[in-house]
Amino acid sequence: SALNLSQPALSDQVKNLEEAYDVLLFDRRKKQVALTEFGQELLSFTQRLFEVEAQTKEFLRETTALRSGALRIVADSPFHLLNVLAHFRKKYPGIFVSLRGGNSDDVRNALVSYEADIGVLGALPKENRFDSVQLSSTPIVAFAAAGYPGDLPEKMSLQELCKHPLIFREPGSKTQQILQNHADHIQIKLRPAIEAEGREAVKEIVASGVGIGFVSQAEFGFDRRLRKIEITGLDQQMEEALICLKERQGNRLIRAFMGLAKDMNA
Repeated sequence: SALNLSQPALSDQVKNLEEAYDVLLFDRRKKQVALTEFGQELLSFTQRLFEVEAQTKEFLRETTALRSGALRIVADSPFHLLNVLAHFRKKYPGIFVSLRGGNSDDVRNALVSYEADIGVLGALPKENRFDSVQLSSTPIVAFAAAGYPGDLPEKMSLQELCKHPLIFREPGSKTQQILQNHADHIQIKLRPAIEAEGREAVKEIVASGVGIGFVSQAEFGFDRRLRKIEITGLDQQMEEALICLKERQGNRLIRAFMGLAKDMNA
């Protein structure tokens, strides 16, 4: 194991810890082992301890420049990140960057579980444990296949769009939340005909001509198969931000990336 201990030795260590402090770290019922609520809380403390240890080693190892390392980013939309990422790679060519997608819930959970270093999302978590840097703000637009049946105007209200089959992303999408808030405000019901996981899946379904999708204008891009429709009366915009855990701001890579983003958006 990573601790250089055998399973029996590790079990003895856990048992000794439980007995020393009169606590129960694992639930061992029905031949299954799971962390108790107390064990989960202790795990969060140890994760922070390991992070401080890692930061200390990084500080001692790298005091002048960032020459190596890996930065893990999870984003609900990579488009808003590309400019910062390009400048970061130019400034720190030795840093490996991994980027994966997910909705707002995925981003938040990946950061909290230390499975990612930096997140990009539109809806900031309500907990006061994240630092953020605003990236951009763009309107939400509807889009349909270029050959969609009927002569759709360039501008439509949400009421008019609801007369057509709607293609939505999975629950947790910030785009869907904004549309739902607007629908509640104007007292109409949104009933998706199809719900698909991920932005690209929605685009492909819409391109086939079966319905109308929604996306931020910055993410619409260029696709000859699709045409954009402005949504009238929808004032709330999509705001994208970089976020990281405040407790991890001392990490040299996180600090460098967030600092660069702040400088570029000052």
